[in-house]
Amino acid sequence: MSMHSPTTPPAEEDKFPTPEYSELSEDDRELEALGHVPSFKREFSNLATISFAFSIMGLCSSIATTFNTPLLLGGPASVTWCWILGACMCFTLGSSIAEIVSAFPTCGGLYSASVMLVPKKSRARVGWVVGWLNILGQVAGVSSTEFGLANMIWAAVSISTDGNYVVTQGMTVGLFAGLLCVHGILNSLATRYLAHLTKGFVFMNLGTTALIIITLLAKTPRSEMHPASYVFGSQGIVNQTGGWNDGIAFLFGLLSVQWTMTDYDATAHISEEVRRAAYAAPAAIFIAVIGTGLFGWVLNIVMVLCSGDLADLPGLSGSAFLQIMVLRLGKPGALFLWSFVCLTAFFVVQTALQANSRTIYAFSRDRGLPDWGYFGHISRWTQTPLRAIWLNTFISILPGLLDLASPVAANAIFSLCAIALHSSYIIPIILRRIYSKHPEVNFKPGPFYLGDGIIGWACNITCTLWTCFIVVIFSLPNILPVTPDNMNYASVITVGVVVLSGVWYMIGGHRHYNGPRSNLHDADGDKILPEDSKGDAQTSQVVTRVP
Repeated sequence: MSMHSPTTPPAEEDKFPTPEYSELSEDDRELEALGHVPSFKREFSNLATISFAFSIMGLCSSIATTFNTPLLLGGPASVTWCWILGACMCFTLGSSIAEIVSAFPTCGGLYSASVMLVPKKSRARVGWVVGWLNILGQVAGVSSTEFGLANMIWAAVSISTDGNYVVTQGMTVGLFAGLLCVHGILNSLATRYLAHLTKGFVFMNLGTTALIIITLLAKTPRSEMHPASYVFGSQGIVNQTGGWNDGIAFLFGLLSVQWTMTDYDATAHISEEVRRAAYAAPAAIFIAVIGTGLFGWVLNIVMVLCSGDLADLPGLSGSAFLQIMVLRLGKPGALFLWSFVCLTAFFVVQTALQANSRTIYAFSRDRGLPDWGYFGHISRWTQTPLRAIWLNTFISILPGLLDLASPVAANAIFSLCAIALHSSYIIPIILRRIYSKHPEVNFKPGPFYLGDGIIGWACNITCTLWTCFIVVIFSLPNILPVTPDNMNYASVITVGVVVLSGVWYMIGGHRHYNGPRSNLHDADGDKILPEDSKGDAQTSQVVTRVP
């Protein structure tokens, strides 16, 4: 792994015919070398970028949202061991993604990068598949996080009223939709305001996590803490799946860590708004993965250690995480800290919606949506993709409507997010290796580079095999016997979207979509280059990045 020196500006004769070239920053010259006119203002500093990467994972709020799954399906030991196992695997995936993001720092993220890693004849098909998988996963991520936040707020209401206030599924969906609209409004702010707002997210995230750990340890009598055999050993394996064997029940605990530590490429989607993006974006991903993995493991261990009787969970609130806090800190103390956990979840949705709107903007700009580029538009007032932001806001409401049919079925949104996003991640990782020697593929490493030695190959192979494994696990129904109410619809939705988008591509999509397109020669950035010119331009643009 290395962080080598930045590339030098292209030679005079290789410069693109833009009159403002000499006034562009190094970041914008790199962006032009990838075939795109700079459209955003670079307002995100290193601190804001790292904070963004931490915020997208959520840590304490994401663990609180998914804590029921490992605890109530596989038992306390599943909570503890699945987290650190998944975190180590996520480290290999995060590192592999950071390497690609460093080489292709555009708002299209891995979607745009995947197209540059295959021969010309395959670029459109690969871009189409990765683009749709990535958007599906990110929409599910926004929806599941907001849905989790709505449930967390109602859980607090249940605790504060001692269960006397009855919360219906319609109330949960209503709050969920209202919160999404609030986040749509906040994301409509100009980039400079979003950057300032984001800077404090990391401190809120880590600070709340540290407070929960310290207060739980301080308020739980030593005699009431569970022994190591319960936290780490066989005593902590409690199968409550209704029919799966202990091994499968244990592995269901991976959902918490894989859902928390996902959306790695979110930082890439704001890279056109980040200063020194080729350095800052991959570094932020790397730091956030390590920090979230370690802090998350400690938090999970402490929660299990102080959890009390498993039979009393998830309790009145329906949230085992909150119930443990109430048990040890009392109602006032628990609700006080819970408000910060909810605020952290609020920040997660804020960053996730921002990242996904940039993906939708890029996909629309490339004519991957049936909108003739309508959502690939930047507002002159805010310098942000307002149309994409509000499209993302409204379509993110749709998965949450599953709760009206069945709360158990609604949990499939979490699995859907992990399946779709991780699948979209490994495609460019695999393609980079398969076509590394192809004459039409000219991969030029960015400052963050794992190398072609054993470290790079080990990370790439490990994360690919691991992703294939968890996709199978997350496609299984959590409870047996399977009924329409407890069916896991994640795999059905994922396959359905892939099949429908594939049919659409064959019928008419291939006529207007040719992969990410250069807009260098357009004054307003709304037009696209002809396909042939685009293909030649992409090749030459990548070459100009070589010193």
